[in-house]
Amino acid sequence: MRKINIFDTTLRDGEQSAGVNLNFSEKLEIAKQLERLGMDIIEAGFPAASPGDFASVQEIAKTVKNSSVTGLSRSIQKDMDAAWEALKDGAEPRLHVFIATSPIHREYKLKMSKEQVIEAAVSSVKYASAKFPIVQWSAEDACRTELDYLAEIVEAVIQAGARVINIPDTVGYITPMEYGNIFKYLIEHVPSINKVQLSAHCHDDLGMAIANSLAAIEAGASQIEGTINGIGERAGNAALEELAVALYTRADHYKAYTNLKLNEIKRTSNLVSKLTGMIIPPNKAIVGRNAFAHESGIHQDGVLKEKTTYEIISPELVGVSSNAMVLGKHSGRHAFKTRLEELGLVVTEEEMNKLFATFKELADKKKEMTDDDLVALVLEEKLSKDQRFFELVSIQIQYGTNQVPTATVTLSGCENETIMEAGTGAGSIEALYNTLEKCMNDSVNLLDYRIQSVGAGRDALAQVFVKMRYKDIETSGRGLAQDVLEASAKAYLNAINRVIFLKDPASVLM
Repeated sequence: MRKINIFDTTLRDGEQSAGVNLNFSEKLEIAKQLERLGMDIIEAGFPAASPGDFASVQEIAKTVKNSSVTGLSRSIQKDMDAAWEALKDGAEPRLHVFIATSPIHREYKLKMSKEQVIEAAVSSVKYASAKFPIVQWSAEDACRTELDYLAEIVEAVIQAGARVINIPDTVGYITPMEYGNIFKYLIEHVPSINKVQLSAHCHDDLGMAIANSLAAIEAGASQIEGTINGIGERAGNAALEELAVALYTRADHYKAYTNLKLNEIKRTSNLVSKLTGMIIPPNKAIVGRNAFAHESGIHQDGVLKEKTTYEIISPELVGVSSNAMVLGKHSGRHAFKTRLEELGLVVTEEEMNKLFATFKELADKKKEMTDDDLVALVLEEKLSKDQRFFELVSIQIQYGTNQVPTATVTLSGCENETIMEAGTGAGSIEALYNTLEKCMNDSVNLLDYRIQSVGAGRDALAQVFVKMRYKDIETSGRGLAQDVLEASAKAYLNAINRVIFLKDPASVLM
């Protein structure tokens, strides 16, 4: 059995998904959960991209101790210097440096010859190796690169000090057999290949990211890169939860394993989905709502007689529990705190006081509070407290089939100012959002609005996700409440507050 290292790029490649905009606290929360999941390497971001990215990578590197934290860098010195400053306090700082190698990239993007690309790659690896104990080098668009040239540049960067060689299918173009053959070719034609780990990074443009990743393992790769839920640019990356469960379930075939704690998969998947606003399709393998559902009468009969007739994966394996503890209005502080700890939710004493008060308030309105409710409640408190420039004080909506919907809104600002406005619209949400836009004294362009329930039942919590453009910045926001309109208002304000924080972090009272 070979150990396969798992390299998670949810916080870098995953965040490049269209419409995804994670803030500092959200990135840190995801990183801590990835550590609990057992990730070998966490790519925390691109430190040179922005001050915000630098700060989040730096904090993640300081916080995470059981995973190696890395950052992406172009083959230029200022990028590598920024990455070192961000990562140097990590438990095992490593750099992920890349340069494109394919003819189309050399000609149109880099405008460099083969020799110039090799020179730049070698120079960057030598420079990085003087600082970082581990340097991973990637050949961008490797799968459309001439094999003999790919072997030549790989040998050159190994000699320069690279310890991990990544062969990315950057545009999701290749087939599993072709991809496996690239690894076999490099193993046969690169003299120093036994000095490094080979890594695979696959995109899903043709729906083959997981198949290609597994083909790479069969061909000799010992590290796989991907994201939780398969999020990422365009059609996304290889879904790491699918890869890990495939290796576990078919260990007889692949003769390989990972260190991931599979029972943390569902929790990690839900967290990433909630914070990115990217809903998990019901039929998504491993983590979709229907992954363990059986509707066919024949299937139901078989599963009732013997689960393995139609279930090759048990729900419990990936952390799907059928007997979640339910808390109610009579539950005490100790039971509440114990359940949070069992769910892996770490809160401070101050947060605990606020959360328990909110829990009791909600429990008076709802019959029961499920694990999903508790997770949503904690995340709402932990991840919104640092961006509360505007807060919702009250809303009042008047609606009837034969009258114009009207909204009245009261907000508080960071300097204890009170803002009151009223407005109308074609529907309740439009009236509410038109009124909130008046409060902003600026135009707000709503790009997307989505709502889903947390759990089931008439008294389920409502979770709203919005995407909007405000002050020339595209942003997103989330809101949680038992009332749909209140959740909608909170999501709107959450998005507005993110922009204010990006424009002037000092304006937000911590």
